[in-house]
Amino acid sequence: MSARFGPAGNSDSFSKLFKSTVKAPGYLKEIGLDHYEYQCGRGVKVSDSLASELRSEAIKNGITLSLHAPYFISLSSIEKEKRDNSIRYIIESCDAAARIGADRIVIHSGSCAKLSRAEALELAKDTLLCARKQAIEMGFEHIRFCPETMGKVNQLGDLDEVLELCLLDESFLPCVDFGHLNARSFGGIKGSEEYEQMLNAIGNKLGSERLNCFHCHFSKIEFTVPGGEKRHLTFDNCGVYGPPYEPLMELIAEKGLSPVIICESAGTQTEDALTMKKCYLSSVKEETI
Repeated sequence: MSARFGPAGNSDSFSKLFKSTVKAPGYLKEIGLDHYEYQCGRGVKVSDSLASELRSEAIKNGITLSLHAPYFISLSSIEKEKRDNSIRYIIESCDAAARIGADRIVIHSGSCAKLSRAEALELAKDTLLCARKQAIEMGFEHIRFCPETMGKVNQLGDLDEVLELCLLDESFLPCVDFGHLNARSFGGIKGSEEYEQMLNAIGNKLGSERLNCFHCHFSKIEFTVPGGEKRHLTFDNCGVYGPPYEPLMELIAEKGLSPVIICESAGTQTEDALTMKKCYLSSVKEETI
């Protein structure tokens, strides 16, 4: 097994060529990528016909799939109605993922609002457990939940909090967004040392099996102090903002890990995913020499 790379949704270059997402698997295979993350950020609206065609095309082209659940999920909301709605969105995402052939969904955690981080985390744990219970009851036990690290300081979802959520169920995988973590630490990721610490934290908390196949988001992100994430950038137009991808690719190759790595660059996610994959493959070759 090796790392798999792909875009979050459709890049600008893809959208200029094709009108339908169904074409994405063939396009990605042709340019050398091997994963696609379907976006349901603004709501789960996946028709049976689209799901069936996308699933078929993905299988035909050897493209694995994941799905991003709605952005407005708030596991830690103080309002029970919002938490209940979040459970519903997660179940809808599981259903869509199952129909397109994806095996994992990415889940935002929400903000801390007026709660302490500890109180918000406890609410999020309860919501996520309820969602998992319902998912199993509805036959979606094969869909892995991937709580995501978040980029704004007031959001629940630093690395430790995400790992705590993943301890709730052995099937949960962390979605480690290194761009988010860099933004919420105001440029704290400088190179190999910081990445090493994060990968070690995943392994120490969740074990080597989940470290091996964790879910990863990566992009260069502009941030503000003290807020954190402001906007996603591209590899070619990131100015002073990071983090650097090269040390991470080198470490993943060196450790023999097989994560799914999704690029969330602003419009160039396909091109930048391919840039990371080439860096990773180059590092793999160096390790085998």
